[in-house]
Amino acid sequence: MIKKITKIGVLTSGGDSPGMNAAIRAVVRTGIYHGLEVFGIRHGYQGMLDDDIIKMEGQSVANIIQRGGTILKTARCMEFMTHEGRKKAFENLKKRGIQGLVIIGGDGSFKGAQTFSNEFDIPCIGLPGTIDKDIAGTDFTIGFDTAVNTAVEAIDKVRDTADAHDRLFIIEVMGRDAGYIALHSGIATGAENILIPERKTNPEEIIASLQEKKKRKKLVNLIIVAEGDEFGGANELSNYIKKEIPELETRVCILGHIQRGGSPSCLDRVIASRMGYHAVECLIEGKYNVFVGIVNNKMHYTPLNEAVKKKQKINEEWMNIVKILAT
Repeated sequence: MIKKITKIGVLTSGGDSPGMNAAIRAVVRTGIYHGLEVFGIRHGYQGMLDDDIIKMEGQSVANIIQRGGTILKTARCMEFMTHEGRKKAFENLKKRGIQGLVIIGGDGSFKGAQTFSNEFDIPCIGLPGTIDKDIAGTDFTIGFDTAVNTAVEAIDKVRDTADAHDRLFIIEVMGRDAGYIALHSGIATGAENILIPERKTNPEEIIASLQEKKKRKKLVNLIIVAEGDEFGGANELSNYIKKEIPELETRVCILGHIQRGGSPSCLDRVIASRMGYHAVECLIEGKYNVFVGIVNNKMHYTPLNEAVKKKQKINEEWMNIVKILAT
């Protein structure tokens, strides 16, 4: 790999998350501070293939730190999964002299970066931009805190109407493969049950719990379901409960993509800024093909090939907390 990097590119890939713009800003301004030329690659890996690459200056990232989404746009690119597609992307980088990349995205984006780097000797640094917090090697991912706070705010409002009507509300949050949004938002809002992909769902246990609470005249109940739970989501669970306890008024609320948007929280802005800064420092120092995380408030570097193999594990203590506090 090249010893001295003078030109770098930055892109956002996969699902958008609040704080991506703060990370882009940090990469651009840190790069310029160190005398590097910085290029923004629009629409993720697709932009590399389409040569949708723009030179970025300090003013290019002015007034974006508070904005959700990503000014560089994002997309999923099937062609980049082929060697021919990656070669085309490399040629577009080569003609501009781009020698290193910062990829802001999830594990799928990191996998693409690792393969691309192996084939064409392009140093890559990953920044964990995903609301799901499903990457091992960092305590937080860019966007997770904002998404959880968005979910908590919505669930609190649902609880008000649940209380007014003595209803059971089943609220579905995002989390196709990881239950962290469900877990954190459920604990924060006092949910009676939380269903997550990492833990086998026992529907009979849920029914028994609801029956027991009914006997105690506890008529307001919240169940938080991650969209990737094995039972099939909020609607499937609702149909099951209605069949087993038909007299229980049950409603479903699916929060959906509202969790992806909005102004990033202070935490997301700060960690995105720290990660973006350290991504450029890694390229300058020759620390290649890692993703930049934060563990115990200190920077933590995980090789990209390890990051795509590992998942965050949920400690059973979290589920015990849910069970005890919901009684």
